[in-house]
Amino acid sequence: MMEQSIYVAITGTQHYLGTTFLKPGQIIHLIKEPDNIHDQEAIRAEMVPVGKIGYVANSPSTVPKGCRSAGRIYDSFEHHICAIVRFIVKDTVIVELAPSLEEMYIIKTMQDVSVSSRRKNG
Repeated sequence: MMEQSIYVAITGTQHYLGTTFLKPGQIIHLIKEPDNIHDQEAIRAEMVPVGKIGYVANSPSTVPKGCRSAGRIYDSFEHHICAIVRFIVKDTVIVELAPSLEEMYIIKTMQDVSVSSRRKNG
């Protein structure tokens, strides 16, 4: 049986870098922010090497039809999950959760760390 795709919306992009640089297929990192004073289920959206680009929508007025809220996905991962940009509509970015990318991201990061530390010492 095939798993159903899960979509979330990244909102608040106008407070950061906007959406003009985003394209379908790009990878976004969704990271829990348990100490966020505004939302205990806050999940920030980051893009390497840009940094924070917004947050996963978590209120009825910001979650588009067909998307899940931050609260609905919060307990489905530990600290971080990858997502793939699928659509950009004005200031909102619709991404598809991609839990299978998690392991590849960690391996790639570890390779980058070991390569950069060798260069510094060599």
